[in-house]
Formats: sequence, C-alpha cells, structure tokens
Amino acid sequence: MNSCKTNCLVESIFRMHKNTFFIPNKTLNCRGKLVDLSFPRIMGILNVTPDSFFDGGRYQSEQAIVDQVGKMLEEGATIIDVGGMSSRPGAAMIKASVELDRVLPVVELIVAKFPDALISIDTVRSEVAQKTVMAGAHMVNDISAGSLDSELLSTVVDLQVPYILMHMQGRPETMQNAPQYVDVVDDVLTFFIKKTAQLSQLGVKDVILDVGFGFGKTMEQNYQLLDRLEEFNIFRLPLLVGISRKSMIYKLLETSPEEALNGTSVLHTLALLRGASILRVHDVRAAAEVLKIVTFMGERATCDVRRAKRK
Repeated sequence: MNSCKTNCLVESIFRMHKNTFFIPNKTLNCRGKLVDLSFPRIMGILNVTPDSFFDGGRYQSEQAIVDQVGKMLEEGATIIDVGGMSSRPGAAMIKASVELDRVLPVVELIVAKFPDALISIDTVRSEVAQKTVMAGAHMVNDISAGSLDSELLSTVVDLQVPYILMHMQGRPETMQNAPQYVDVVDDVLTFFIKKTAQLSQLGVKDVILDVGFGFGKTMEQNYQLLDRLEEFNIFRLPLLVGISRKSMIYKLLETSPEEALNGTSVLHTLALLRGASILRVHDVRAAAEVLKIVTFMGERATCDVRRAKRK
C-alpha cells in the first residue's frame, strides 16, 4: 500500500474517533445481555439451508437443530449464527417468505430450548431481521452492508442490536467473477471508513467488522487481507473472521471443504494473533482448542514481559 495513502486513511479514522465515531468498547449489549470481548469468542454456524457449501441440508429437523446447537454451546460457542439463505459463490437470492419460514421457527426453538444462548441472524433483509429479533435473536449479521435492502440499517437502529458489517464486492451471484481492487486492504479500509461513519450517524451502537473472506475476493486477495488483518484494529472495533472451511483453504491445499478442518485451524490461529475478536466456525471444538492454546501462549508472553520489567 502507498505510504502516503495509508497515512491519509489513518488520519481519517482518527478524525472520526475524535468527532462522531464509535466509543471503543470491549462489551456488546445484546438486548440486555452483555458480551465481554476483551478475550476472543466463538460464533457457531447453523445453516438451515439445503444448499450451503459445507453443511447444507444437515439441520432440517427440530431434533437435529437442538442436538447441533446444544453441541456447539457445550463445546464453547458464545453465539449461534442462524442463516436461512446460502451466500456461497453463485447462490441466487430466495424470496423473503422462504427465508423467514426457514429461520423464524429455528430462532423460536433455540430460545425455548436454550434461553441463555445468544443468537445472531444472518440476513440481508429488514423483514427477517425485524421478526427474528422480536422472536429472540440478539444481533444482525449482514453480508451486504445494507446494500440489498434499503430498510435494513434503519431497522437495526430501531432494534438497537449489535450489527456485523461485512465487506462484499458485488452480490453472491456474481461476486467471484474476476473481482478487481487497486489494493484489497486499502479498498476494504476505505469502505469501512465510509460505512462506519454512516452507521454512527444513523445511531447504530455496537458494530463488528468483517472483511468478508471469500466474498468478491481471489485466493491471493483473501490471504493479503489475512496477512494484514491487524491494520483493521485501527478502527478499535471488534473483528469477526469467517474463514471456516472456505475455498481459500481447500483450493490452496487441493482438497475439499470436508477435508479443510486442519487448514481452518491454522488460519484461525493466524487470525487470533492478528487481533480477531470473534471466530465464525462450523467446528466449535477445534476452534475452542485453537483459542485455548493461543490464549495460554499470550498469557505466558505477558508474564515474561512483566518479569523482565521487574528485573
């Protein structure tokens, strides 16, 4: 990245902090439930779709959903992310009524069976966000940054729930058709500067950033973002990383999503070392083990520094 342009971006961000930007906060207010992000958390993926790239069609019955949610919570998930429309490359939009029919009963079921669980709704639609939050969901995870439904951002403001802001170039149907950037990190930083300013002006209180691995990026661009992920800490907002079993892993390793768990754990380790606050994952136990090891090593390093200062 051009150093002059980098400095301009940093100055823009600090100017926003001084005036209208978000107050740095390590706590999310999820409809009265507080989530401490002073240490990383795990978000377990629950796709109730027939066509998601890895787990499509697995969780169609109530018992399968209850079993999977219980398993993820027991293994260490703090948040369950419920999605009813696939956003894999090439996926087409479905009707809002179809999406709502898929996710609303699931949210209601989780609330009934696991009343202490935190639920994220993965949607680009204001109607779906509104009805699922009213049914008990606690945050909105939007891959579109409000670009596919003009009412979504104002709905999030009215609901007063945390909002996951993700970068995507294009739409799921076309996003992998030769994505182009001047500098992918620079361009995503610029996107977040504009969108976080908009969210602040609208009155969104808690924002989480997601650089959008695999959403309109080549493999090389994905790895550039991961390599320089720490640059996004300049916003002083939580970073969510969603790389679980994605093509940036299995295509590089020449395997498949089913064989990409080891590679996923490696990238989760790198993401945590670069400042990730939330890991969005299919495999909670493996992510929890990564988190435990990285946290333990971090605590050891902190103790070593303190001992050195005392000498």
